[in-house]
Amino acid sequence: MKIRSHSESHIVELEDGSRWQIFPGDLDLTLGWQPETELTVVQAEDDVATHELVGGGGTVRARHAGESWPARDVKDALKGG
Repeated sequence: MKIRSHSESHIVELEDGSRWQIFPGDLDLTLGWQPETELTVVQAEDDVATHELVGGGGTVRARHAGESWPARDVKDALKGG
């Protein structure tokens, strides 16, 4: 799917209307995303994210916009790189 909107660094809306918040440790991977960037949404096998957005040269962890990140898991993931 292509990007409909990416006006906030941590939120991306895809052409199907789904909105995703990007994991804080992956924000740098989204800097080159353009409206024509093709992304695929897949289920994540991760303690932090529920989904992954694959494309644009990498994979970023994500949750539906508005969902809370599990604080302890986020801290652990950011410490671990």
